[in-house]
Amino acid sequence: MLNSILSWAVQRRLSDIAQFRDYPHEAQAQVLRMLLRTAQDTEWGRKYGFGDGLKAAEFAQRVPISTYEELYPALERVLQGEANVLWPGRVQWFAKSSGTTNARSKYIPVTQESLQEGHYRAGRDMTALATYHYPECKVLGGKTLSLGGTHAPNPFRPADPDSRVGDVSAVIMQNLPAWAEYIRTPPLELALLDEWEEKIERIARHVLTQDVTVLAGVPTWMIVLLRRVVELAGAANITEVWPNLSLFLHGAVAFGPYRELFRQLIPRKQMHYLEIYNASEGYLALQDEPNSEDLLLLLNHGIYYEFLPLDQLGQEHPRACTLEEVEIGPRYALIMSTNAGLWRYNIGDTVRFTSLAPYRIRIAGRTKHFLNAFGEEVVIENADAAIAAACQATGATVRDFTAAPIYFNAADASRGGHQWLVEFNVQPVDTDRFIAVLDDTLRQLNSDYDAKRHRDLALVRPVLTVAPPGTFEQWLAGKGKLGGQHKVPRLSNSRELLEEVLRQLPEELV
Repeated sequence: MLNSILSWAVQRRLSDIAQFRDYPHEAQAQVLRMLLRTAQDTEWGRKYGFGDGLKAAEFAQRVPISTYEELYPALERVLQGEANVLWPGRVQWFAKSSGTTNARSKYIPVTQESLQEGHYRAGRDMTALATYHYPECKVLGGKTLSLGGTHAPNPFRPADPDSRVGDVSAVIMQNLPAWAEYIRTPPLELALLDEWEEKIERIARHVLTQDVTVLAGVPTWMIVLLRRVVELAGAANITEVWPNLSLFLHGAVAFGPYRELFRQLIPRKQMHYLEIYNASEGYLALQDEPNSEDLLLLLNHGIYYEFLPLDQLGQEHPRACTLEEVEIGPRYALIMSTNAGLWRYNIGDTVRFTSLAPYRIRIAGRTKHFLNAFGEEVVIENADAAIAAACQATGATVRDFTAAPIYFNAADASRGGHQWLVEFNVQPVDTDRFIAVLDDTLRQLNSDYDAKRHRDLALVRPVLTVAPPGTFEQWLAGKGKLGGQHKVPRLSNSRELLEEVLRQLPEELV
């Protein structure tokens, strides 16, 4: 009976989804009015005149676009417990992630409004769409295996035991409503363990006897868990353990490189895959059509969107587009104002629109070079610092470099990793020491990379390939990009560039 009630409740979301799909501009105008009205008595609300009944154009004129680093002075005060700075009240929960240049981790406020009106509302939307598209799957008839991170006391507020920081997945799990907690597995005491090796082992043993119908999480870690479940069960594949498994809700990294591996792990024709775009800053989009990889932008979930053309990045007075002004095709930096107190915040992601009726997007990358094939979120600043440390430790100097992922190998069940192709001016005295220092420095700088590298669970030690002198110059010349402002992309989420350069090298060096 409970499952019937839950099914009825989530189906009600279909009409709400239709509402913002059909009236997107009205939905966004309403969100902006709500945000400004709610925050008008905060410090930022008073500073920028939120109580003046601002329209979108006035809001964009008064409030500056901010990166995390630029917003950090205000965020630090929120972290330390100051109330009414960016959003009413005192924020207790913070999502911790990487991708910033001023600290090992960045801390994003998570308010009750952002949980209830954002993450949980979008979760109901995803469940409603899944039950609509796949009624035979009985999405709510079994358990949803959700694999997330952990949380810990807020280091900025050691005297406040109620203030916590952690992965956004852990924050969401810890605060789940009762109905959602009822249908998920494993229990919180296992889901929130912070020692990953123990966590994977204990979760795998627990879920062996569960009727798992849905998987939810990052492909990187889900593969590790599924392999262990298959091993413990002595099964050929996961369908022998969970015959009713029919849906994987995935996000955080591109799914393409993992698709074939999942097909081998779950060789079931009735297995379906839907993508979500759920960041620390909010739940932004989801795949609403099974036969399309496009993501429906969520427009009434407590987030007001603007879209910055890439030629406006770095301008003194950048002009962002409203939803009404975007076009199909160009890449835009995503700017968001949220019910967690992020105002005209540059999240660092770029998107492009594939449809304007309704508004659908695809994630196009980052505003900076990045490497995030496994959820590690390595940015160019991390890479430059790691290369510099490795050079200092080994007496080397580097002319140029690029790095790309080594994806999971379905044939031998190997783990993922990174391949660094480096052209030296002066060779390191010890190449093994060079890659060890590079790896250790990345772990020190980037908490997400460190988590993936922990005991080689998801990422193994990087591989170094030494390029002969002139390799990158030859590659640039072949592209007609030699000289001027043209540079070798340092990091890529695809192996395309790396493979192009490797094809220039003698076979014995590859």
